[in-house]
Amino acid sequence: MTKHKHAIYPTRYSHILLVLFLLAFPVIPALAEKSFFDLHSPDGHINIAINLTDHIDYAVCYDDTVLMDSCSMALALKDETLGSNPELVAHRIYTINETIKRPVPLRNALVNNNCNVLVLRFQKHYSVEFRAYNDGVAYRFVTRQGERKIDVTDEVVDLHTPDTCDMVVTPTASFRTAYEISYVRTTSGKNADLHKSTLPVLIDTRKGYKILVSEADLFDYPCLFLKGEKGNRSKGVFPKCPLEFGPDGDRSLKIVKRANYIARTDGNRSFPWRVFMISHNDRQIFENEMVFKLSRTNQLGKTDWIKPGQVTWEWWHDARLYGVDFKSGYNTNSYKYYIDFASKFGIPYIIMDEGWAKSTLDPYTPNPNIDLFRLIHYGQTRHVKIILWLTWLTVQNHPELFKTFSKWGIAGVKIDFMDRSDQWMVNFYERVAREAAQYHLFVDYHGAFKPAGMERAFPNILAYEGVVGMEQNISGGRATPDNNAYLPFIRNVVGPMDFTPGAMTSVHPEDYCSTRTNPESMGTRAYQLALYVVFESGLQMLADNPFYYYREKECTDFITHVPVLWDETRVMAARVGSYFVVAKRRGDKWFIGAITNSSVCDLTLHLNFLTTGRSYQMTAFEDGINADVQAMDYRKITKTVQQGDSLQIHMVRDGGWTAVFQ
Repeated sequence: MTKHKHAIYPTRYSHILLVLFLLAFPVIPALAEKSFFDLHSPDGHINIAINLTDHIDYAVCYDDTVLMDSCSMALALKDETLGSNPELVAHRIYTINETIKRPVPLRNALVNNNCNVLVLRFQKHYSVEFRAYNDGVAYRFVTRQGERKIDVTDEVVDLHTPDTCDMVVTPTASFRTAYEISYVRTTSGKNADLHKSTLPVLIDTRKGYKILVSEADLFDYPCLFLKGEKGNRSKGVFPKCPLEFGPDGDRSLKIVKRANYIARTDGNRSFPWRVFMISHNDRQIFENEMVFKLSRTNQLGKTDWIKPGQVTWEWWHDARLYGVDFKSGYNTNSYKYYIDFASKFGIPYIIMDEGWAKSTLDPYTPNPNIDLFRLIHYGQTRHVKIILWLTWLTVQNHPELFKTFSKWGIAGVKIDFMDRSDQWMVNFYERVAREAAQYHLFVDYHGAFKPAGMERAFPNILAYEGVVGMEQNISGGRATPDNNAYLPFIRNVVGPMDFTPGAMTSVHPEDYCSTRTNPESMGTRAYQLALYVVFESGLQMLADNPFYYYREKECTDFITHVPVLWDETRVMAARVGSYFVVAKRRGDKWFIGAITNSSVCDLTLHLNFLTTGRSYQMTAFEDGINADVQAMDYRKITKTVQQGDSLQIHMVRDGGWTAVFQ
């Protein structure tokens, strides 16, 4: 039955789409024989249908269900618009089927890249390339305008769904944003009220399918935002390129003049992919790796020097230690204490965040209470390296910075407060990653836009913030289990995320009363432990006071044995905004992490991923019997399991469950 369906599917499917297009758009006579193109996914389920009229129009279907229709694209240059009155010269269809070995495997060591490709080449020296995967579609413009610069004044990204859909967005009134925006549920019917949203945007078609909209291979070009329009429509909007800057404090610059274009760029180039990740089961969303597949390959050559790992972080609790015999703060004794803690638990890094330097403007002079070189040496004797925090403005103003840091023995940099995603700032990210790699430094971007493939080209980019992370619970309490329940389905799908977990003081939202001295996280203790398995990051923080980690040693032992690199990832159970359960393997060891929102969740987990014929020792942390009211309550259990066994797990509201199998 299945083979028969796939055999007749393309013909029936193409006919449906062709009828839709003929009704909506009259065919230009000169293009009548070559105005309509179909591109199917390798498994035949997904189809993108392209119609050439006075513009380039497309629709996307899954089997017989139309997911998007009457969508259009164009690239507006200074003197012409590519995609307007397109004149087709030639087309080409081919297949990509390859296995990619990831140099820094944050999700899967091997990635299957299988898609069908359609390239339409037009007059005016441009092409549009489409790709159809089994889990989505994408397109991009490619220009051959010669060895000159071109001004892109706008790009048309016009999206339409045939019926009202549910949407999860991150609204912003300004292009100046750190992407630290709480999720908002809306509908395409109310989309016109949306000023604009950062990406990714999640669309629930209400037909059993979801579409995650994002972008990939973003270089020398601004980030895409989506603006709501009437009639179930969204359109792309972009920040204009800045031309002149003025002072704006010690960590940024304000833009005083913008260009009338969004990008001045090379005439011969490929533009960013517009990516539509399609799922018919919520488990498939996190497993989608289209952003990685579509982005350019490793630009660094050898990457064996890149060492992702866990890191202690003093800023979340402002280095306000206790149970020590010295005055705590941003000083040598405190950082020696962090190094000793990291060494004891096998944590390879500590971060010295804002406060380590005498001035945020001077990256070469530590504050007078810190002997940086003594700390670097002290860390080396204990196999712990140092990461230094900087503002982007300081990096911009000190071009020899990375060379100097490398000589000192610094492992990496955390760069903060970019808060923009125009062409200039996107180029800054690339330049920093390239220059840092030259001196074997890795990078963690804070105050950052979402990942869009640059981390594949530059694997020394270990993490981006771009999330309402636990930092937001120092005050304000925005990192709630309800908001976090969207992260595995939206933000973390597109790349590594610096959420900064690790709180040992856990509360339910109604008990939240965090202070800088004693910050809290919302969610149970088991929830907090599970985040280390659930969230993907190349630089996973331990944000809390080491005193608590010493006190809660069995929890700390579990956290510090969770890898950040993984050979295999499988989502076991998932419902967008409600719960998420993932199994990850490193070597012959498996981990499971499960989180829920503010609702109780009971699930049956089947251990089919374990190796047949082998027994495993499972060590699990689950919500305690009183965790529904006292979030600190947890229970540690151990038992022997094997392939084929099933587990019944119970998560209280704001709860979690996690385990290791070895």
